[in-house]
Amino acid sequence: MTTQATPQPSAPPRRDAPPVVTFEGVGKSYGSVRAVSDLSLELHPGETVALLGPNGAGKSSTLDLLLGLRNPDTGSVTVFGTTPRRAIETGRVGAMLQSGALMDGVKVRELVQLACSLHPKAHPVEEVLATAGITDIADRLVDKLSGGQEQRVRFAVATAGAVDLVVLDEPTTGMDVTARQTFWGTMKDQARSGRTVLFATHYLEEADAIADRVIVLHRGKVLADGTASEIKARAGARRIVFDLAGDIDRDRLGTLPALVSLEVSGRTVRIQSSDADATVHAVYGAGLYPRNLEVSGLGLEQAFIALTDAATAQEAAR
Repeated sequence: MTTQATPQPSAPPRRDAPPVVTFEGVGKSYGSVRAVSDLSLELHPGETVALLGPNGAGKSSTLDLLLGLRNPDTGSVTVFGTTPRRAIETGRVGAMLQSGALMDGVKVRELVQLACSLHPKAHPVEEVLATAGITDIADRLVDKLSGGQEQRVRFAVATAGAVDLVVLDEPTTGMDVTARQTFWGTMKDQARSGRTVLFATHYLEEADAIADRVIVLHRGKVLADGTASEIKARAGARRIVFDLAGDIDRDRLGTLPALVSLEVSGRTVRIQSSDADATVHAVYGAGLYPRNLEVSGLGLEQAFIALTDAATAQEAAR
């Protein structure tokens, strides 16, 4: 009989230690476009943090400021108590960016060797290759790789040395499902070792499964900050799904109380409600007889959409 090992939890965030990253009143504009607006936040040792936001929310600009690729117009950014560039120079930060081409005409192993030779606290090359899961393609030319393989090479370069903060921008873009699962298994190992991990992603199920903290940006400001469960609870709405027989009167359904959104697909009705008890009671009170009724909390994706849509509506109403 075989037994399955119990997954080991990540190292708990250390709130008693100095913050790893501090944004204090940070603003950044590009011409008339305000990308980051009075942004204040802290990242703590041992945290795994997902940075979410719709396109134009300021995620990329925030990462650029954290990595010293851009300077803030107002406010300050510190990493390990010093400037971002100094923290990177001393080998404490590893970054995997979505943009930027890899070096052509070299083999994977040669590129990783170069990254290790430049890092002040380098790991052995074979260890870096194995951790990134690219040992089997180490002798392949970089410009002959698939998109998912390129991402794993970028990760190897980002973790060529003993860094304390790993910054990832859309890290699993181009990876298939198996490669994504393997990658996040590796990242969990990084978190268990006490490293701080910050990643921006459009795959909200990854944020829900991996992050112990989620920060939602909207128009360059923090819209929500907490655990995935807290973000879902803040959205407030519940999800109601049921089937109806016969003709479905969409207008009638639209009069249900506490309705946030309504979707009808074939015989299936999907509702978001701010008071699920009142909505379900009204469904029966209207003489409807739902089958396969399910009531659940919103997933992180639905909560994210609800929060950002509400924020946009509030701005439009001003």
